[in-house]
Amino acid sequence: MFLALAVSPVALSTDAPASPEALLSLVLYACLAAALIALLLGAAWLLGRKTHTPLKDAPYESGVAPSGAARMRAPAPFFLVAIFFLIFAVEAVIILSWAVAWDLLGWAGFAQVSFFVLILFVGLAHLWKTGGLDWHPRAQERGRGGGT
Repeated sequence: MFLALAVSPVALSTDAPASPEALLSLVLYACLAAALIALLLGAAWLLGRKTHTPLKDAPYESGVAPSGAARMRAPAPFFLVAIFFLIFAVEAVIILSWAVAWDLLGWAGFAQVSFFVLILFVGLAHLWKTGGLDWHPRAQERGRGGGT
């Protein structure tokens, strides 16, 4: 029932302009929401304690006393893991969307998703061959200026 209403031509029609009452209620709602947010933030700022001591202003991390610089550089492999996660998440979304509609797409859809997986596999093989997946490059390979 809900799906039929959501795709009905009446629900998707954008020909009729919005009525002034609907626009007025939207503007009134937005103004009330902004006023409530401003009121709550202002009350928290006015009622909050404003005491500053060196101990209170010191960084705190789970009871461990801070030592060293706060800005440490993260190793590049951590970013590679994040990029691989994003790539495989997008791949999973595309393949799962194909799997949901496999009966509608037929053999043409199967050929397209197979080509997509083949391209991903070729990219993975290239990364593996060039050493893009190595977590720690070997010292002797860095000294020679590259891998084999």
